[in-house]
Amino acid sequence: MRLADADGLDAVSLRKIATALDVGPMRLYGYIENKEELLDLMVDAVHAEIRPTGEGWRETLRSLADSMRHAVHRHEWLADLLGGRPQLGPHALATSEAVMAALGDVGIDSAMPVVSAVNAYTIGAVRREIAERRAERATGMDEKRWQATLGPYLTRTFATGKLPALATVVRDAVHLDADETFRIGLDFLLDGIGARVSAP
Repeated sequence: MRLADADGLDAVSLRKIATALDVGPMRLYGYIENKEELLDLMVDAVHAEIRPTGEGWRETLRSLADSMRHAVHRHEWLADLLGGRPQLGPHALATSEAVMAALGDVGIDSAMPVVSAVNAYTIGAVRREIAERRAERATGMDEKRWQATLGPYLTRTFATGKLPALATVVRDAVHLDADETFRIGLDFLLDGIGARVSAP
C-alpha cells in the first residue's frame, strides 16, 4: 500500500515488494499467488478504514459514503479497484455487516439495492474527483485555470443560441466545490431512498 500510495498501482508488483522487504521474490509466493490476490488484499486492508457509524439507515449510509470517499482520497489507487465483484475479505465483510445491521427499516429485499445505489454513487463521484486530480497533475492546470482557458470557446458556443438551457446553468447557477457537490448529490439519493422506504 505504501508503494501504491507513493507511485500508483504501476509501482506494485511482487518483485518490487520483495525489494522493499529485502527478501527474494520467491519467498512471497508462499503467501501470495499473484498480483490480483495482492490487489484484493490491499483493497480489503483499506476497508478497515471504512467503518460506517450512525443511528438508523440514513446516517449509516451517509457515513459509508463519506468514509469510502475519504479512503479513496487517502489511497488514490483505490479508485481504480472499486466496483466490479464484491470484496469478500474480512474487513470488507465487517463493513458490509455494519451497514446491513443498520438497514432494518429499509427491508430485507431492498437492503442490497440500496447499498448498491450508494456505492455506485460514491464510486462514480470519487472516480471523477480522482480523474480531476490526475488531469491537474498531468496538465499543470487546476480547475479554475482550465475553465479560464476554455472560457472563450464556451462564450462563442453559447453565443450561437443553440444551447440556451446549458448556457443559463453555466452562467447563473451556483458553482459548488467537490465537497458540496458530493454532499448534495448524496442528499438527493438518500431522499429518494427515504421516499421509497416510506411509501406504502
